[in-house]
Amino acid sequence: MSVLSVRIRQRREELGMSQEELAARMGYRSKSSITKIEKGINDIPQNKLEDFAAALETTTAWLLGLEAEAVPVPAGFEPLPRMTQVPLVGSIACGTPIIAEQNIERYIGVPADWHADFALTCHGDSMSPTIRDGDIVCIRLQPEVEQGEIAAVRIGEEATLKHFHRQGDTVMLLADNAAVCPPMIYAGPQLAEIQIEGKAVGLCRSL
Repeated sequence: MSVLSVRIRQRREELGMSQEELAARMGYRSKSSITKIEKGINDIPQNKLEDFAAALETTTAWLLGLEAEAVPVPAGFEPLPRMTQVPLVGSIACGTPIIAEQNIERYIGVPADWHADFALTCHGDSMSPTIRDGDIVCIRLQPEVEQGEIAAVRIGEEATLKHFHRQGDTVMLLADNAAVCPPMIYAGPQLAEIQIEGKAVGLCRSL
């Protein structure tokens, strides 16, 4: 077995984490993938190494057995931030908490300093150019946001990302691209239709 296989198992057991839990954090369908990796049967793709490090709350250097003495960061570069795993929420089941198990597609690695609780994939161009179609937006769970902040607002079985404004008993959800999405206005009994899920705190975009 490789050092990587041994250390994945070692770190998982140090955390008291089951193979099922690690598989869920990594987005695998079952624990068999983790079993094969820990036994050295399956190799880990390079693009999964950082995800494993984040899921196991360690570093890629430790997983690879480099035990690294600190390597200076070259001028003009920044060190990789400490990472954590958050659930990427897909379709939302009506009446269930947004991060209920049935809503989670997989787990993704994001900077820990964002203090995000979950992430959503943006669909459409209503928040373009700030947020583009296909971007992943990280959300911190909180029931209120400041005036004008971008919030994840739940409307029935959908979650939308919009600037949140409240004027008296009226709530307006405003898009950055008004040509695509005019203001969404809720007042009186309509307010019962919406629920703030949290505040947008970070964005992931494929280049």
